Amino acid sequence: MSSLTDAVRVGIVVVAAGSGTRLARDEPKAFVELNGATILEHALRGVFASATPAQVVVVAPASHLGQARAIAEHAAGAASGYVDVVAGGETRQESVSRGLAVLADGVEVVLVHDAARALTPSALIDRVVAAVDASGAGVIPAMPVSDTVKRVEVDRVVETVDRSELVQVQTPQGFPRADLVTSYASAADDHTDDAALVQAAGFAVSVVPGEPQAFKITTPWDLRRAQQLLDRGAQARTGIGIDAHRYDDAVPLWLGGVFFPDEPGLAGHSDGDAVIHAICDALLSAAGLGDIGGRFGSADPRYAGAASSVFLRETLRLVDGAGLRVMNIAVQVVANRPRLSTRRSEIETHLGELVQAPVSVAATTADGLGFSGRGEGLVAIATALLAD
Repeated sequence: MSSLTDAVRVGIVVVAAGSGTRLARDEPKAFVELNGATILEHALRGVFASATPAQVVVVAPASHLGQARAIAEHAAGAASGYVDVVAGGETRQESVSRGLAVLADGVEVVLVHDAARALTPSALIDRVVAAVDASGAGVIPAMPVSDTVKRVEVDRVVETVDRSELVQVQTPQGFPRADLVTSYASAADDHTDDAALVQAAGFAVSVVPGEPQAFKITTPWDLRRAQQLLDRGAQARTGIGIDAHRYDDAVPLWLGGVFFPDEPGLAGHSDGDAVIHAICDALLSAAGLGDIGGRFGSADPRYAGAASSVFLRETLRLVDGAGLRVMNIAVQVVANRPRLSTRRSEIETHLGELVQAPVSVAATTADGLGFSGRGEGLVAIATALLAD
């Protein structure tokens, strides 16, 4: 267990120990390839794109622990210190129990997630965590039942069931750690999901809206469906980011990661680099991963005076973890000073090396309008183009 996990309060147990016999493959289901990566890696990309730092415990077949660890570390990138991999048991319930056993002491909320739900959006993970925090009880994502439901005996229809009270349940399922651990310790029977086990122990469980993409890959038909969705989703995504800072003579000026001597700096919690801040927001927006304030808030003392390249590198890791790549970035600076014409090429080259994609930078003034026109500060506007 990494020391990094001591600082997190959320644990995510990713169950990847099933054989997946209905998928009709030689390897365990989580290690079947889907669009150039394993099902497990697709699932972990969604997990590591979550806004909430978490200890991630992958429960894998004993025969595939080395492969599972390599996949998890690759999906985690710089966050590999938050990953643990353990061998699963004979049943899903036993596998989850083994995952719970290695959670760090500080973990208060636990999510249990099936790797087979490989396309689960990170937004659903964040939704479940927020709901557990708000309710202090178990939370599961669910989708409404759209088909008419019949109860049958052998081959005879007995009655039509009122579907308004029925839902289809997904993962991740989230719980206060104490409730889940107590439930597993007292479990006398096997249950089909963790919510049933927790309810059997007398704890409450509520629902939040699920996501269509969070379906479970069980059969070859499901695998084809997932492949088609990934093929269909291989398209451009755009995002926009805006940042504004007032000038501050007491600090140095950094724009696009380049130092400008003899110019007033930009006030801010970090180094005030409005160009990089706008780029981060544009990237996060295009990837559907929130915004820079939610990821690197000014209330966090770790980022006081930090170089904005730290934010950009972490943002790029999140984008990569979501299975996306940067195609290009364009930045427009609105300010009376500094003059960017002589340093534009330098900024574009530096930023291009950081993001590994073309970056263009342009500058204009506001013709005396607004705070930037009055020379009080600077505005940066960035657009980002991503692709799957």
